[in-house]
Parts: sequence; structure tokens; C-alpha cells
Amino acid sequence: MLNTTSPQTTPKLDPGVRDFIRITGEAYVTHGAGLEKNAVNARLVAEKVRAPWVAGGPVMFSTIEHSVPTPHGDVRIRVYNPDSTANKPAMIYVHGGGWVMFSLDTHDRIMREYAARAGICVIGVDYSLSPEARFPVALEQVVAVVRHVHEHAPSLDINADRLALGGDSAGANLSLSAALSLRDTGAGNRLRALVFNYGAFGIDLSADDVRKYGGPDYMLTAEEMAYFWSQYLAGDPDRSNPLAVPLLADLYDLPPAFLCVPQCDVLTTQSLLLDGRLRSAGVETRAVIYEGATHSFLEAVSISAVAEKAFSDTSAWLREHL
Repeated sequence: MLNTTSPQTTPKLDPGVRDFIRITGEAYVTHGAGLEKNAVNARLVAEKVRAPWVAGGPVMFSTIEHSVPTPHGDVRIRVYNPDSTANKPAMIYVHGGGWVMFSLDTHDRIMREYAARAGICVIGVDYSLSPEARFPVALEQVVAVVRHVHEHAPSLDINADRLALGGDSAGANLSLSAALSLRDTGAGNRLRALVFNYGAFGIDLSADDVRKYGGPDYMLTAEEMAYFWSQYLAGDPDRSNPLAVPLLADLYDLPPAFLCVPQCDVLTTQSLLLDGRLRSAGVETRAVIYEGATHSFLEAVSISAVAEKAFSDTSAWLREHL
């Protein structure tokens, strides 16, 4: 099901999102490093730039970290528990950052918001980043975390039968690919719901999206997206691998999915294509286009009305499906 309103010729950004873009842009200029430098520098700068947007928000009853064994070494997870209720549903959340940057810390506020609003535990995954760890390392780590959480649910005080998987941008890609991998290995029933926030599901961008939103005024540029793919994929064969590029996959037998789609994003059309293909495959979906929103807009929840609405919508949907 797609919820939208009449498109505008020149979309007007939500005031809070506009300020978010301006402030983060100024911070990146101040710190003087970006993707044109190396990934390590880019990560350090990104952590500093994003730190102010993590402040505030819901206070958790507990936040506990664990180590999970995977085929590519142990992976840290962080479990956000909003209250003392036992055996609650949970969502495993995979942060974005083009597979190259960001962390549990940059997405701490996002995960706390979902935990408090939906009344669930949220489990963040500290997967390995590219280019040091290219496809399929991060994907296989996420799959291993899902399996571990399902099998060890009692020790985490969550309900194994009420488990969602979601993420933003590259994290949405990894979440969908992990769901496909679990389905293909007979473990798809471990998940009850999927959440995709402004996901990167295909390599090719819509020419219209690039023309309208591919420049620096909309948070994620077309050039940056091409760079991220070049860092994530190990070689040309990966470009046709549906677990790397899930828009190429057969999308049958997947759990219900919520798609958070910013109106002003170079990836907008990819989310709408995915929504249509999921529905054609018989998957229940709800896709909501958020007017005046750009890539990464959820991080602006402290000042943005449209981010506030997106969190409320997704959390209500999670309560219905978990």
C-alpha cells in the first residue's frame, strides 16, 4: 500500500530538514575532510559531525552490549530496552553510511526513538565497514546476528517469535539482503517484519532523481552513492548478485515491510520500485512518501516535524506487526 500526496514541481524542504542539511554541511566544511580523502578520515569526521544529532531523546531502562560470533569474527551488538517489561518484541537495526562509515553511536538516537515509541527492544549491529570488508562480509555478519538473536532470545529477554529487521540507506540494503539469505536457507520464518528507511537497493539511479536531488543540497549526492558502491562491491560479478543488489532478487516469501521514502532523495525511485516489486511478489507493504524530506532526515528528529511523523508512523506499524 502506497501513501502519498500530489507531487510538487519544486518540493519545499521541511524547515527542520533544511536546517539539518545546512548545519551538517557547515560542520563538514569546518572539519575539512570528506570522501575525497580516505575512509578512515571520513569516518572520524562523520562521527564528529553527527554527534550533536544524537543528543537528547528517550532514556532507556537499560542499554547493554554483547559480542556475537559470525563467520567473519565477533560482532558487537547493542541492546536498547525501553522499559522493564519482559519478553518484548525486538527489531534488529542496521545503521547506514554507505557501507563505509557511521556506527552504533551515530545512530544511537534513531534506535532509542524506535525502542521508546514502539515499546520494543532495538538491537544495533556494529558490522564491519568497507572497503576493508567488502561484500559479502557485512551481509553475512548481519545474517549471523539475526540467527544468534533468535536462538538466544531468552537470554536477551526478548520474544523470538516477534522479531523485526530494519535499517537505513546501506543498512536497509543489508536488511533486505539478510532477509533474502535467511529465506533461501530455510530460516525466513525468524522474521515477522522488515523496515526500510531510504534504502540503497540498486546500483543504477533514476535519471530524474539525479537531476532533481543528486546534488549537495539534498544530503546524499549521486557521486557519493557511486563511490559507496565502488567501496562495497569486490568486483564486477557482485554487480549482478541479488544479495548485493537486492532489486535484482526474487522477492517472494518475505515478511511485511514498511518503507520510509523521503520525497527529495536520489534513492526515492528505488524505494518505490522495491515497493511495487514486493507487492507484485505477494508481500504486504506500506510505503509512505514524506514530503520535504531528504536522505538521512530521521537524524533530524530533534528539530524536524516530518522526521517526528516518520518515527511515529513506523513505530505504530511495528506495534501492529510484532
